[in-house]
Amino acid sequence: MANHNIEIDILRNDERWPEHFADDVDAIVATVLNTLELEAEGPAELSLLLTNDEEQQKLNTDWRAKEQSTNVLSFPQIEPDEAIEGMLGDISFAFETVQKEAEAEHKQFHHHFAHLLVHGFLHILGYDHLTDREAEEMEAAERKILARLDIADPYADIVEQ
Repeated sequence: MANHNIEIDILRNDERWPEHFADDVDAIVATVLNTLELEAEGPAELSLLLTNDEEQQKLNTDWRAKEQSTNVLSFPQIEPDEAIEGMLGDISFAFETVQKEAEAEHKQFHHHFAHLLVHGFLHILGYDHLTDREAEEMEAAERKILARLDIADPYADIVEQ
């Protein structure tokens, strides 16, 4: 099955989000699972919220005590290394922030969104970037997945300090 038995519910709360993104989400989620050699162990559900900076800021304030918008937020409902089944979690995206970042980084909007979806879904699956080691593992997974999606390495232009 293309999406590994994961039902993906998409709520478009801002009309600026292209409707066709829904068609790509299944393929992106499937690529994440295929690349990581993971499989849903039973019926599973993932929710995506395509929203705007105002709503994203409220979510970020309510859940992370950060009074600003952000590109993507993930709300996992499974524990790391837990079976991939049931309600996996929610991922929300802020249109204006995603658009500004894509423009500033000279990336196609769709490619930047795909990267953020991969990033957000990796958080759902238990990946994080709180330590240098975790960040390296997560970035390596992102690079590998994005390469399979024919999307340029988003970290290639970042200069190591």
